[in-house]
Amino acid sequence: MCGIQGLVDPGPRTYTRDMPYQWIESADPEQAPTWQLSAWPHRSLPPHGFAGFIGITFLMLLIPLFAVLGSPILWGLLPFLMGVLALTWAALKRSYADGDLREDLALCGDTIELVRTNPRGPSQSWHANPYWVRVEMHQTGGPVENYVTLTGAGRSVEIGAFLSPEERVALHHDLAERLGRLDINAR
Repeated sequence: MCGIQGLVDPGPRTYTRDMPYQWIESADPEQAPTWQLSAWPHRSLPPHGFAGFIGITFLMLLIPLFAVLGSPILWGLLPFLMGVLALTWAALKRSYADGDLREDLALCGDTIELVRTNPRGPSQSWHANPYWVRVEMHQTGGPVENYVTLTGAGRSVEIGAFLSPEERVALHHDLAERLGRLDINAR
């Protein structure tokens, strides 16, 4: 059985400077090659950076209050400055929630399946026979530069639109290589 559910969970995301996607290859030499790709948006602000940013912002917002300590103006400024801090925190939390997007691709001998898990809303899925799938990169004319699509089973689906242009080029190369290595006639 090939599919997203039949493959290994890559585990929690790690916040490194590497590519924001990970390939996992099956270790069973008796089966047809099986690969799983997990891709997620890049995080420019890791969790420990979030806490540091909020702390530094708080301290910077306190600086103007030193000039008005002991006066009624302090109580007029304080709610607005704390409101700025609360809105900054809420905006960053919302950004993190939007970054919970994830794309999982399973590539087996007779099936290719792509599942996009959206941060809000239902998941989207697509599957096809890899023999008929084309990996295309649209350098111009797409919604983003170096737009990568998979075409098969009567549909074209995007993959990795949230990646940088350089990462999409690398992803296109990886997908084309793995589709080429998949021995369709070995069954």
